[in-house]
Amino acid sequence: MNKPLLVFQAPFFTRSGYGDHARDILRSLFELDKYDVKIVPMRWGNTPQNQADATTEFGQKMLANVVTQVNKKPDIFIQMSVANEFEPKGTFNIGITAGVETTIIPKEFIDGANKMDLILVPSQFTKSLFDKTQYQEQDKQTKQVIRTFKTEKPVEVLFEGVDIERYVNYPKSETDILQGIETDFNFLFVGHWLKGKLGEDRKDIGMVIKTFSTVFKYLPKDKQPGLILKTSNAGFSVIDRENIREKIENVIKGLSDVPPIYLLHGDLDDTEMAQLYNHSKVKAMVSFTKGEGYGRPLAEFATTGKPVMVSGWSGQVDFLPKEHTILLEGQLTDVHESAADKFLLKESKWFTVNYSDAANKMYQLFNEYDSFLKKSEGLKANILNNFTLEKMTEELGKIMDKYTKSVPVTKPFNLPKLNKVDSQPKLKLPKLNKL
Repeated sequence: MNKPLLVFQAPFFTRSGYGDHARDILRSLFELDKYDVKIVPMRWGNTPQNQADATTEFGQKMLANVVTQVNKKPDIFIQMSVANEFEPKGTFNIGITAGVETTIIPKEFIDGANKMDLILVPSQFTKSLFDKTQYQEQDKQTKQVIRTFKTEKPVEVLFEGVDIERYVNYPKSETDILQGIETDFNFLFVGHWLKGKLGEDRKDIGMVIKTFSTVFKYLPKDKQPGLILKTSNAGFSVIDRENIREKIENVIKGLSDVPPIYLLHGDLDDTEMAQLYNHSKVKAMVSFTKGEGYGRPLAEFATTGKPVMVSGWSGQVDFLPKEHTILLEGQLTDVHESAADKFLLKESKWFTVNYSDAANKMYQLFNEYDSFLKKSEGLKANILNNFTLEKMTEELGKIMDKYTKSVPVTKPFNLPKLNKVDSQPKLKLPKLNKL
């Protein structure tokens, strides 16, 4: 039986959130084994393209199915990107996107979504943005609404499953990834430091640093916890590292008795990240994020069963139950012009943590760690039962069956075999009698 030709265009080789997501979707498609999968790699900003590991079975299979051009129309075409870039190229077209992290998606995202047949998003939060965002066109003279733009195509939620083999059953190493860190109790932050003034960048890293420094500067030096920042701008160069170092120094400038802050800069693979999450010196993850399409590092860290302290709004609340998570209070605020761009609209809002609430909970977590550790045990069970890569593969299979089972499959057309005949057959004349 001929398998449907499925062409998947995504940033497979990049070290990025979209790259990680693309590779996991690809793993699931290979696992389902229902499609003839071909992939079209693409760049993702300035992120490194070093994630094609030819020494692994998956890496070999990924590289073996790369195509530079498609000679016939795919039965199914999947594109993972920001939604304004969606372009249908198959008989059935699927767009995968994390959307944006604010309360409004741009009109261009609606236009892109409506070009496809199905949209997949990682969280209920992102789905709600596509479902509710509308734009109206008015008559210039009468001001009457003459047209409404909204998402017309179905939007389904497909969470980003955690690969248990990579983050729970990971290979142990004798190398101490936190060698040199003296504090035994450390908060961990993981994420890119994006543009925006202090308190206005999307991950709000500056205020994580400032809040942490303010809370614990009064403790004796030998009693202070540490803060580990696994962060960068987009790459892992020396220049990038020094830019991050300068940002940290600007935040703590003027503060006295600042507790230890460690910058962990560089490209860590999945095994190294698992070792970081599970390290005995890492006691909790903290994030003041203003918005997440999903929040992949938070899901990965939740497999440790350690406490997670995070903003109580956007994509991460799908997999971080409030009864097991330290959800921070706050309110929706305008996107600051220093962080706004064509995707993060100035007219939209996102979440700003109540820093007093965060400071109190941060100190309480440090001071009453055992009780918070017991509360957070349910995080691991929730991920293992509901948000694994295996569960994601099952959900993807159900969605694909629901929407693509009736898609006509292009089949090769075989002509009947013909016998060879002479192009100029000889004419047989009648035999004549001799006179």
